[in-house]
Amino acid sequence: MAKEIERKFLVQGDFEPYATSSYHIVQGYIAGSDSLTVRVRVRDDEGFLTIKGRSDAAGLERDEWEWPIAASEARALLGFSDGVIDKRRYIIPFQGHTFEVDRFYGSNEGLILAEVELSSRDEEFARPSWLGEEVTGDVRYYNSQLLKHPYSEWEK
Repeated sequence: MAKEIERKFLVQGDFEPYATSSYHIVQGYIAGSDSLTVRVRVRDDEGFLTIKGRSDAAGLERDEWEWPIAASEARALLGFSDGVIDKRRYIIPFQGHTFEVDRFYGSNEGLILAEVELSSRDEEFARPSWLGEEVTGDVRYYNSQLLKHPYSEWEK
């Protein structure tokens, strides 16, 4: 079992010039409860099956397991999801950390989020100029919730 410790932020400003790579992601959720989610993902031509446990009270930490699977199997499993999240992920190294910035499409068009994974809850990290408001722990920004309550339907 691995622990995932991450912080999530809205993005403001132009982050793309800093990206060293990007890839397309389509993902869905094939099972879920209050204590876990089972996600299937196609990342370019690769497939993954992921189980994530419940987040702690601060939304910072949770258990996570992930396995590579055939992309054809992942695409087939997406058929069990009640919809998909469509996004492009940009990888941005910044002062010893890697930020993953997701630009969402479809019903979540207009939403851009950045995540940084940490090795401990209190780890310090430098914030790039394009990093906006922190939304760690705000369940509205969880991908599983964006599928149920898309960004396009939010009152802004």
